[in-house]
Amino acid sequence: MPVPWFLLSLALGRSPMVLSLEKLMGPQDTARCSPGLSCHLWDGDVLCLPGSIVSAPGPVLVPTRLQTELVLRCHQETDCDLCVRVAIHLAVHGHWKEPKDEAKFGRAADPELEEPVNAFLQAQVVLSFQAYPTARCVLLEVQVPAALVQPGQSVGSVVFDCFEAALGAEVRLWSYTQPRYQKELNLTQQLPALPWLSVSADGDDVHLVLDVSEEQHFGLSLYWNQIQGPTKPWWHKNLTGPRNITLNHTDLFPCLCIQVWPLEPDSVRTSICPFTEDPRAHRNLWRAARLRLLPPRGWQLNAPCSLLAEATLCWQAPGGGPCQSLVPPLSWANVTVNKTLELPLLNAHPNLCVQQVSSWEKLQLQQCLWADSLGALKDDMLLVETRGPQDNRSLCALEPSGCTPLLSRASTRAARLGEELLQDLQSGQCLQLWEDDLRALWACPMDKYVHQRWALVWLACLLLASVLFLLFLFKKDHVKGWLRLLKEDLRAGAAARARAALLLYSAEDSGFERLVGALASALCQLPLRVAVDLWSRRELSAQGPLAWFHAQRRQTLQEGGVVVLLFSPGAVALCHEWLQDGASASAPHGPHDAFAASLSCVLPDFLQGRAPGRYVGAYFDGLLHSEAVPALFRSVPVFSLPSQLPDFLGTLQGPGAPRPGRLGQRAKQVSRALQPALDQVLKAPGNPGGPGDGTRDGT
Repeated sequence: MPVPWFLLSLALGRSPMVLSLEKLMGPQDTARCSPGLSCHLWDGDVLCLPGSIVSAPGPVLVPTRLQTELVLRCHQETDCDLCVRVAIHLAVHGHWKEPKDEAKFGRAADPELEEPVNAFLQAQVVLSFQAYPTARCVLLEVQVPAALVQPGQSVGSVVFDCFEAALGAEVRLWSYTQPRYQKELNLTQQLPALPWLSVSADGDDVHLVLDVSEEQHFGLSLYWNQIQGPTKPWWHKNLTGPRNITLNHTDLFPCLCIQVWPLEPDSVRTSICPFTEDPRAHRNLWRAARLRLLPPRGWQLNAPCSLLAEATLCWQAPGGGPCQSLVPPLSWANVTVNKTLELPLLNAHPNLCVQQVSSWEKLQLQQCLWADSLGALKDDMLLVETRGPQDNRSLCALEPSGCTPLLSRASTRAARLGEELLQDLQSGQCLQLWEDDLRALWACPMDKYVHQRWALVWLACLLLASVLFLLFLFKKDHVKGWLRLLKEDLRAGAAARARAALLLYSAEDSGFERLVGALASALCQLPLRVAVDLWSRRELSAQGPLAWFHAQRRQTLQEGGVVVLLFSPGAVALCHEWLQDGASASAPHGPHDAFAASLSCVLPDFLQGRAPGRYVGAYFDGLLHSEAVPALFRSVPVFSLPSQLPDFLGTLQGPGAPRPGRLGQRAKQVSRALQPALDQVLKAPGNPGGPGDGTRDGT
């Protein structure tokens, strides 16, 4: 069937002549022979082992010429791939000798027969194919009747269908027999390329240049090509004429591929993946990788693309020092994206973290999986027990300087408290984390020893408080004035330590972003510390949306703050998309879209009932109705702005909110700052939104 003129005219050169390619339906390889020959294709590929050249015992079949033809292999009527058909021309090599064993010609030796009328000549022909990154070898059995055997003359050909290849690929073919009677036959061919699609870099931007005629209609799709599972679409658009599309460097991943096809029936889709070796793409992939805990002892590495890495457990002591690797006694394990691994633990501990090292430039990633469920890091001492023969065992404490033996004379905390730690272990006060036949890990609490150290300090503070109380009794009037000044200082300090608020929104357009910026600026005038991605674009580009949101959310919640979800039509659409198919919506929609990146962390809090007290919802009057907010998010207060600003501000400021009168004044101030930007958004024509943040196209 004919292939669209658009593709062939660009790939094979502009020409007015009519070009067509044959269609082959189905994925099976086949072989056929010219008349007079019989052939059989072995199932599956074989090893490519040419071996050494041997002498022919008589007439043998050998390949003399290779000929190729482009065809289409179609899995469905409109889903076709380019394929290379190979024809192998065969001839007879060598001369007849007095046969000692006519069984080589297909029958038992019989001295009474003078003419081998029913005999045949047989050959095993190997066909080898290479087109990066594909390499294949197939085996064909060919038989020719002895009556057609004439030394030095061609006997026919065998045709193999077919080897799949991409446009623009360099194809290399070899053919020889087993055993090999002559030098292998080879052919190198350059398949038609696509000069109309090119990728270039300009600073932090990457340009996709499509050079086609102005009247040509075509489709363009950007997607993540994963080894495991189906491809994940990211951006798709139907375009016309030449285009120059710009991608931000933060959007690049090794598995990001580009697919182009003409908008015509039976069109062939061409895909390229130009960022597989791009260092920026690999760094972005590593930053986007996240660990996920799967109860009870499972964990998983999630990333947009396949990522090979090694991982082990490490011990993170409080204070911000390096995480100390537990290798040995634990060993490194190979990690594959989206594959569940079991942690070799008896009990969980907040100080246990997973440390990963990527095979690409040895980048390192660390995450403490139990930080949210088990609380903050504990000041525990990790003991490493080594077991020997006859119940002999030795203990050492893991410290920044190394593993310090207990009861040693070293000047470390573990050595000074060695006897006490040994007693705690024997009395069962330590938690066993892991063990095998030779080693074990124990976590021993150190809180009581810290309390003993500070006992004298607390006693001194108590004495000082008693003295101050006596002074208060003797000089009551002077102390009252001093207390008034102290109260004012405390109020000023409380304002400096105002409650933190993290604003999350979906970037609809520039007008909506100005509206969010006006709200954030107005909230900063109150005793609130506001974080929003508009003011952190440099950090967002460096870390990626998911990593930036994870750090901001964790800091906000640890400080007792609140996360504000600003709902808009685009945000509601993203939520519905994630709830219907979480896998397709979990990836970022753009380089600065923190809302889309945050859904993988926000929605589990709502689904597991952890959202109340941590989250607050809001939407703007005139942009969204209250019924449009997904029911899942109504488990927390949802306010309409600016009509419900007093209640919204009271919820944000929490227990330290001012009196209702003062709160009303602040609400009026925020409303005056918010209303101009809201009016501008409401008057703007059309709906906000686009194909995806960070992707711009222009002629």
